[in-house]
Amino acid sequence: MNSTDRQIKRLFDIGLSVVGIGLTWWLMLFAWFIASVETKSNGLFIQTRIGRRGKPFSVYKLKTMKPISGMESTVTVSGDSRITKSGTLMRRYKIDELPQLFNVLFGSMSFVGPRPDVPGFADKLRGEDRMILEIRPGITGPASLKYRNEEELLAKQKDPECYNKEIIWPDKVHINKIYMQEWSLKKDIEYILRTITG
Repeated sequence: MNSTDRQIKRLFDIGLSVVGIGLTWWLMLFAWFIASVETKSNGLFIQTRIGRRGKPFSVYKLKTMKPISGMESTVTVSGDSRITKSGTLMRRYKIDELPQLFNVLFGSMSFVGPRPDVPGFADKLRGEDRMILEIRPGITGPASLKYRNEEELLAKQKDPECYNKEIIWPDKVHINKIYMQEWSLKKDIEYILRTITG
């Protein structure tokens, strides 16, 4: 991906995020209200993730989980008792990720790219693998689509955190390196359409 590719990608992100916010602001507001009622807190979830060039940024999501004493894992599995009733629906249809349209508009994220992880993953990359930090993290992408059922997969493992760290994460890095090497706007549009259509 060269500098011209990145400029095209950024212009596409800005245009589509403006359209997306214009079409879904009412849904975000309604979902935020439901999440606030069910979690008895502000329904907007803000978390530090690792972004472009390894710099931390705040990602915006709608709350789909409630705190439970003794459960502090950052890995979520299918049937996790922390997930609220509305959260199950929002996660299924990706409604909880709509606020990330603002991340895209402000420039901390892109529509397509590596998913932004919590500290301890992308910021620990070494050597050639660090190339994936040269682009903005994405709402969706080839790795996200391959692991769209990641929570169900992790639920089947004896040690979900270990499986995520040793199997899933290295594979995502590999997929995202290929994504960068073979980038095209057409492919980005295809990934977005595949995400929307399920």
